[in-house]
Amino acid sequence: MTRTDQASPVEPGTTVKGAGHERGNTGALYTAEERQRRDQSVWTLVQGVLAPVQFLVFLVSLGLVIRTLTTGDGAFAADVSIVIKTLVLYTIMITGSIWEKVVFGKWLFAPAFFWEDVFSMLVLALHTLYLVLLLGEIGTLEQRMLVALAGYAAYVINAGQFIWKLRMARLQGTPSNTAVAA
Repeated sequence: MTRTDQASPVEPGTTVKGAGHERGNTGALYTAEERQRRDQSVWTLVQGVLAPVQFLVFLVSLGLVIRTLTTGDGAFAADVSIVIKTLVLYTIMITGSIWEKVVFGKWLFAPAFFWEDVFSMLVLALHTLYLVLLLGEIGTLEQRMLVALAGYAAYVINAGQFIWKLRMARLQGTPSNTAVAA
């Protein structure tokens, strides 16, 4: 079987607009103005404090949920920890939305963080579903704990997305890579 490559529909030397190109630098996370707003915003500090707090709450709660699922003990403590984790999640999402508005001019879904925000909606939906099950006394304890675990798995993926973006921002902020088109 022979393969015939198709010619590119784009003329050589043509600039193709895509992710990052509209930012003035291929793959640039922030414009110079956005970086300045980010660095000057109190909400950047708020996010920097809340993110590790949320992670610690997550770790404690995860341990309690796993204990409840494996032994049947500590259901009340697991429920309380999940509610606390959910409240911290709501707090970080609200303050993160304010941060995004200050830095990018959009409450959510700014191009630089679009997919992180999309996945955050899944995390919020799963945590909210847990609250509905708990407060509505719907389903079994095991079902509720499994929804919490699904929310926690989504949270871990979402946290990974944000850590990756933080790393990208730091790499783009190094002196050799600071040339960002305005």
